[in-house]
Amino acid sequence: MDAVYNAKYVLFISFISALGGYLFGFDFAVISSALPFLRVQFGLDAYWEGFATACLAIGAIGGCVFAGKISERFGRRRGLMYAAVVFALSSMGMAFSPSLLAFIFFRFAAGFGVGMASMLSPIYIAEISPPKIRGRMVAVNQLAIVTGILVTNLVNYSFRNLGEDAWRWMFGVGVFPSLLFLLGILVLPESPGWLVAKERHSDAEAALSKIGNGMYVSETMNGIKKALSRGKSGNFSLLFSKVYLPVITIGVVLAMFQQLCGINVVFNYTSNIFESIGASKDDQLLQTVFIGGVNLVFTIFAMMLVDRVGRRPLMLAGSGGLFILYMIIAYFLAIKSALVSVFLLLAIGLFATTLAPVTWVLISEIFPSGIRVAASSFAVLCLWFAYFITIFTFPLLQKAIGTDHTFYIYSAVCLLGFVFIGFKVKETNGRSLDEMDALFSAHG
Repeated sequence: MDAVYNAKYVLFISFISALGGYLFGFDFAVISSALPFLRVQFGLDAYWEGFATACLAIGAIGGCVFAGKISERFGRRRGLMYAAVVFALSSMGMAFSPSLLAFIFFRFAAGFGVGMASMLSPIYIAEISPPKIRGRMVAVNQLAIVTGILVTNLVNYSFRNLGEDAWRWMFGVGVFPSLLFLLGILVLPESPGWLVAKERHSDAEAALSKIGNGMYVSETMNGIKKALSRGKSGNFSLLFSKVYLPVITIGVVLAMFQQLCGINVVFNYTSNIFESIGASKDDQLLQTVFIGGVNLVFTIFAMMLVDRVGRRPLMLAGSGGLFILYMIIAYFLAIKSALVSVFLLLAIGLFATTLAPVTWVLISEIFPSGIRVAASSFAVLCLWFAYFITIFTFPLLQKAIGTDHTFYIYSAVCLLGFVFIGFKVKETNGRSLDEMDALFSAHG
């Protein structure tokens, strides 16, 4: 008898888990449309504009660390539940902020929820999914993120004429998907990998039996046990050992590159970029909708490619393509041409097809089982640190050297990323988590 699994059920629980990704997208995108209002409300200069936007990442770093500890002790499901509560409370807090300090505090709290979800949602999906569809299922989380970005941009565009307090509505509506996420988590099964690690074998078999037949349960249980036998602990001290350091380096560099490549500047500072070429406030907000739409369409396309084309070719195409597109964008920014919109949308489409989903897939699958949570937590923590650096420095760079020269910097980063991927990243497509444990242990 062959192992058979219920792909529809796996997709269902992946979508519920990925609501954390939707809220990630909400908190990530909402600031772009709100910034023109926040500048007036709080009198933001370049420094405080950068900090108010980027402080999300500081919270996300804390959220990653907290999520790693909570999910190891109490399970992935409990960690996702805590993230949902944080999302709801922070949305209301930002909406009712009476001062810049209060707003920054609650945006930091929102980042804490984003950090938890950014680590736990893809790990949970990777651990619950059969190898043949794992890439597509983890990409569901990225689909949820970009859906959150598009819906947020559309809602914010509809709020643009509500007056000087429009930004409060933009942040406040986040409480509704947060509560939906919280309710959805109640029907999720716990990760079989975590249950086996806690020696709750009967619970793990019960969770797996909802996904596949007896042969699937048996094969998966054997694979989990074999993978766990390679690692004795999930603590951070193991990450820098001689055995694991090479794969940790790969994961961390890929995570940081996804942010340092600069594409999230386009998402977070759409208004700044288009203001620099003379666009009106309405046109600036409309561009966020176009960007969100292109991002969603190409993410769906990426879901069809990630398990067919493979991880490595997509990463090479993304880094190399952005290197070229940024050079063109920098030129059109310098001459203040409206054509910059076309090439920015091409860059968004390329990123959404390649670096955006594939980086998360690789982070969720390349680390050996014994250190997976600790390693993923560390990689995502580094990702958010890189996000903070990129987003905080953009307004300062824009003021110092101009928008066009700033994009030349991002172009150079993409070239370096292309070289690193070409030499260091191995293909993981179609391999079980157990097989990758052996592959990357041998690599070390």
